[in-house]
Amino acid sequence: MKKSMLFGNATGDPRTNSSKKNGLKLLILKELYNNGCKSIPELSKIIRMSTPTITRAIDELKVSEFLTEEGIGTSSGGRRPNLYGLNPSAKYVMGVDISRYHIRLGIFNFSNQPVIEIKVIDEGLEVSTDFMKSLRDAVNDYIKESGIDKTKLMGIGIALPGLIDLHTGISYSYLQDEKPATIQFENFFNYPVFVENDTKVMTLGEQAFGMVQGKQNVLCLNIGSGIGLGMLLNGTLYKGHSGFSGEFGHIQVDPNGQLCYCGKIGCLETLASGTTMIKRARKEIGEGATTIIRTMVGGDLTKITIETILEAAQRGDQFAIGLLAAIGEHLGRGIAVLIHLFNPELIIIGGELTKAENYIVDPIQQNLNKYTIAKIRRDAQIITSSLGQNAGLMGTVALVMNKVFQNV
Repeated sequence: MKKSMLFGNATGDPRTNSSKKNGLKLLILKELYNNGCKSIPELSKIIRMSTPTITRAIDELKVSEFLTEEGIGTSSGGRRPNLYGLNPSAKYVMGVDISRYHIRLGIFNFSNQPVIEIKVIDEGLEVSTDFMKSLRDAVNDYIKESGIDKTKLMGIGIALPGLIDLHTGISYSYLQDEKPATIQFENFFNYPVFVENDTKVMTLGEQAFGMVQGKQNVLCLNIGSGIGLGMLLNGTLYKGHSGFSGEFGHIQVDPNGQLCYCGKIGCLETLASGTTMIKRARKEIGEGATTIIRTMVGGDLTKITIETILEAAQRGDQFAIGLLAAIGEHLGRGIAVLIHLFNPELIIIGGELTKAENYIVDPIQQNLNKYTIAKIRRDAQIITSSLGQNAGLMGTVALVMNKVFQNV
């Protein structure tokens, strides 16, 4: 049986005293992690264990430096009790958000706060000559740069694009190998590693830390170089039979359209992704379109990125605004189908195009008004992610912590 990521000792037979103790400690830590500071009487009532038993566990957690005293609580009669909370520096989680063109890195403490500035590296899956080596070097350098005690790193959560088999863990889009993606990454890092599809991870981040908290039926769109869909149905992340759900970008919207990189014709991604937007910008600017983008990239159209177009739009460039509006129009038609299928209460636009905000949200809204039944349309609020491009990184924290507490 695997060792506990929190306590370091084997969990062993759940009937043993040590395992029962660790189980109780996990219950306490989970409650404090999810709901904040509590007193011993409160914990005793929530966990349904005697006050002396909770007190002994609290004392051991204080000795292990998992907990700190956080002031005095409200009295229910008699002396006011001490409040206990998590020690932020007790444990850490590392997040790695991988895309086709970039790697985003973050290290977060036990209070979900970054302990070092989030880092973006131009070593993505489609631009690095030796991706796994680049990733290993970047992760090791980042851990060293953070100055954290490496023994306190509980694990690494990794968001990976493409198809990842729910049952075998094999990545069919990238890292194509007979070994599960988790095993491949763990061979490079001496820590527990947890891997999930990038859009599903983003959805976990929105659920744990973003605007989704307390919502039950939510669609999270990951709009960047590609288009992904994460679905929370009745409060639970939906993965599908094999874990392949959410390939929204590969529904056909134009039977006479362009060839998609997936090998099919006319996918939504060929009309509404960041990659398509960049291709269109390069083509039309090359043909003489009037825009500040040419000056911004010094005449080198190969340097045009999503960020370039977003910056130009924010500076009032009509060509850039038009590119983003076209993305919104095509997305609106696709989202209309999703609204009719799922009747969501909330739709979140996330990913690299989060910063586009109303430049794509307004065209989406206009097309939804055209293509959806009014009553169903009114049920669905559409917003951009409050977590922005960090939703995936925050999702990797949720991914690891869900694993830490999954059996409690």
